[in-house]
Amino acid sequence: MAQVKPHSLFTDFDINLFKSGKHYRLYEKFGSHITTLDGEKGTYFAVWAPSAKSVSVVGDFNYWIEGEHQLMVRWDASGIWEGFIPGVGKGNLYKYKIQSHNNDIKTEKADPYARRCEHPPSTASIVWDDTYKWEDSAWMKKRKKHNALDAPYSVYEVHLGSWKKQVEENRFLSYHELADELVSYLKEMNFTHVELMPIMEFPYDPSWGYQITGYFAPTSRFGYPEEFKELVDKLHQNDIGIILDWVPSHFPEDAHGLGFFDGSNLYEHPDPRKGYHQDWKSLIFNYGRNEVKSFLISNALFWLDQYHADGLRVDAVASMLFLDYSREDGQWEPNEYGGRENLDAIAFLKEMNEAVYGEYPDVQTIAEESTAFPGVSKPVFLGGLGFGMKWMMGWMHDTLEYFQKDPVYRKYHQNDITFSLAYAFSENFMLPLSHDEVVYGKNSILGRMPGDDWQRFANARALYAYMFTHPGTKLLFMGGEIGQYNEWNFQGSLDWNLLDFKPHKDLQTFFKDLNKFYTSHPALFEKGFTNEGFEWISFGDQENSVMAYIRKGNDPENDVVVVCNFTPSMHEKYAIGLPQDGKLKEIFNSDLKKYGGSGVSNKKMISASKKDWNGKPFSAKITIPPLSVTIFKYNK
Repeated sequence: MAQVKPHSLFTDFDINLFKSGKHYRLYEKFGSHITTLDGEKGTYFAVWAPSAKSVSVVGDFNYWIEGEHQLMVRWDASGIWEGFIPGVGKGNLYKYKIQSHNNDIKTEKADPYARRCEHPPSTASIVWDDTYKWEDSAWMKKRKKHNALDAPYSVYEVHLGSWKKQVEENRFLSYHELADELVSYLKEMNFTHVELMPIMEFPYDPSWGYQITGYFAPTSRFGYPEEFKELVDKLHQNDIGIILDWVPSHFPEDAHGLGFFDGSNLYEHPDPRKGYHQDWKSLIFNYGRNEVKSFLISNALFWLDQYHADGLRVDAVASMLFLDYSREDGQWEPNEYGGRENLDAIAFLKEMNEAVYGEYPDVQTIAEESTAFPGVSKPVFLGGLGFGMKWMMGWMHDTLEYFQKDPVYRKYHQNDITFSLAYAFSENFMLPLSHDEVVYGKNSILGRMPGDDWQRFANARALYAYMFTHPGTKLLFMGGEIGQYNEWNFQGSLDWNLLDFKPHKDLQTFFKDLNKFYTSHPALFEKGFTNEGFEWISFGDQENSVMAYIRKGNDPENDVVVVCNFTPSMHEKYAIGLPQDGKLKEIFNSDLKKYGGSGVSNKKMISASKKDWNGKPFSAKITIPPLSVTIFKYNK
């Protein structure tokens, strides 16, 4: 086998950027790159291992023998080892065998920048490139409008392995099959975006993808990298955006992963108080190390660049922001100012968001952040972290707590369901009913609902309709739309057979219509992050658990009036205050018979009268169906 030849893709400028933490395209340099040198075809390898004494590429092309292909260390103290190996090409398996200056420790590592990995439990990296021809140019040109903060966001959160199984063969659907089945389903259901739980390569199925070892490789469980591109392409061709879960908060200790990479704490913080996550038994990135910062920001941009992603939902941001996250006294050390904030992580998140929006102003970053940390979705130049949106965890918790209560007790908890409006505009909030809410004994969403079967479905419809009329964007975990009874099981599949039963089929029909209604009524999304888009009519009728409000868009003619009734009691001639004269027309009703409801509705136009009510100069008397959300609009 030919020996390693000197070769480099790095310029001096690249090295300076890397060392200073400002190189955001490292995937173009590091990893394995098929190329031709002096007329010879082969592969260039580059890896960062500053504590290494020697680095060999071992693989199926040299019988995994250490020392056969030793890389050369750069002279510039960058810690980069590199070289060209003739004859190695697409499909070859490889790892890096690293001997450390640290007690001669030897590690055998997968390539941190590999574009493809072996199917777990195998752990080798695979030399790969693809010449996929994208056909989503129409979407890419117009996606700024679809991904804007004043656009409708109805996001379907999906775990690809358990959305639907190929039952006869007892296997996952492939990326290629999902490009047909999942895309068709999303289009039929009128979702605007899909969010995928992590698709970066991960070794352990029960981690759901949140313990990543291959940050630059879509998981091989469902097919090849170019087949994942095909899935993204098909989504875009059908006007559906794709958000990827991204995990810069921690990584697993697996022997082939990033941990103790070159016999030193290279990617993880060396102090276990900052570098080890006790809850998840995983390692935490060293955000203060420039080269690690470049690795992570390059990875964020990689998925936007190479895979045309429309956004990144950043996992476990709260665990990054606070040094005492899930730690007792004595298990953490204050920052230089005596505070609990992780200043390096905060600086990293700001820089990451600036880089993302600087390069891709037509995408969004979304923080899963559960604390009251200020300014998560405020721009960095205004002192914020720079995210586009933040998950509204308080709304999720309070709303599910409220809906679990028997309606007879809800009058004592009216404040729980109205409280979210006290802080709804402090951030750009996304309302999440995510996978985290349907596991570990919490029950499914439908399973939480009280009452008999009819009431449970009516409660679920009221919950979702309330969610879609509340300020903020929306996220629903798969299965909620069909009334999944069981908790989510990552090893199984959604219970699609439930659609053979009318209540579940009716709930699915309701969801199709709810999504369509939401996306076609600008008052529900144009001003979703400002109090200009919301006005209370009434939140004080605790006795009947009724509340009413107005949602407003840019054009007052699009305003809608929303009335929520969270008990099984119907109300006739119920007075609501109105800001202006005119006639109201019912335009949406969660209690329609086609949704499995009782069919109580306002069939006729309702005239306002000049009688003040709820502090408004006009009022109207309406019929309110049981356990329902009813929406009205002024008739022109």
